[in-house]
Amino acid sequence: MTESRKGRILIADDNQVNQELLEAYLADGNYEIEFASDGLETLAKVSSFRPDVILLDIMMPKLSGFEVCEELKKSAGTQNVMILMVTALSDLGDIERAVAAGCDDYLSKPVHKLELLKRVENMIKLRNVSDELERLRRYIDSIEDAAAPPAEDQNAPKKED
Repeated sequence: MTESRKGRILIADDNQVNQELLEAYLADGNYEIEFASDGLETLAKVSSFRPDVILLDIMMPKLSGFEVCEELKKSAGTQNVMILMVTALSDLGDIERAVAAGCDDYLSKPVHKLELLKRVENMIKLRNVSDELERLRRYIDSIEDAAAPPAEDQNAPKKED
C-alpha cells in the first residue's frame, strides 16, 4: 500500500468497548477509521465512507452481520469491499453461515492484535490489487474501443460488387 493513501476501515460493532479495542489495535497503521453501531448504519456508512475493509460483528441490532454481508456482496458497487467478520460466535455452523453470506475472512473474539493486523494488512493489499486490475481492464477496454473500426451504419446503402 502506498503511503499517499490511507486504507479505509469501517468498524461495525454495537459494543463501544469492542470498537475502541479494535481502533487501538489499528492505531499504528496507516488507516482512516469510521464506526457503525448497527446493521443499517453500517450500510449507510459503506455508501458514504467507501471502506476498503469492514470489521463486521455478527450480532448487531437492526440487521445482523450476516444480513449486512449478504446485502453488500450482492450489490455491484460494494461486492469488492473486503469483509472480516469479528465475532464471539465460533461454532462451525456460524463460520459456515458467515462464509455463505460472503465474508472474506473470519476472526473469533477475543481478538489477538497481531492476527488482526496481518489479516487487515492482507485484505487491503488484496483490495488494492483488485482495484488495480479493474483499472487495467477499463484502460484496455478503452484502447480496444478506440482501435475498433466504426460500426457500419445499418441505414446506409450497401455497396454492390
